[in-house]
Amino acid sequence: MPDMLVKLYELPPLEPALEQQRRQGITIRRALAPEKRLVLGWVEQHWGAAWASECDVAFANQPPACFVAVADDALLGFACYDATARGFFGPIGVVEATRGRGVGAALLVATLHAMRWLGYGYAIIGGVGPAEFYARTVGATLIPDSAPGIYQGMLRS
Repeated sequence: MPDMLVKLYELPPLEPALEQQRRQGITIRRALAPEKRLVLGWVEQHWGAAWASECDVAFANQPPACFVAVADDALLGFACYDATARGFFGPIGVVEATRGRGVGAALLVATLHAMRWLGYGYAIIGGVGPAEFYARTVGATLIPDSAPGIYQGMLRS
């Protein structure tokens, strides 16, 4: 899967995405350090050990480089940055029952805005799956000859 590039200086505004989620009873926010074990277990349960490892690295940042979507004290989704490499966005995941409600888009936009606030001009989305989603939501473009990219030779179970 190829990588994609996002211009962080051309992101859609954050507040409309957050408000749209609030109207559905969903909060998009930065994860808290005391939630680390709960979030990591949840990510591993839904997406496996590799994504949980990346999320663990995101929690090592101060503040944590992980955002969560929460409703009624339940996790619905997560998104990380600066996990596998600095300037990289991902992984991101939303539980299947919640897809189609804009949760993934809100997590993506919130996380990329956090990267912009840190001073990044661009973000790389490594090994993308749904390229059309990233292109439509934040104007991401494919990086030619970027597969397998940074994940080349990675150990897999």
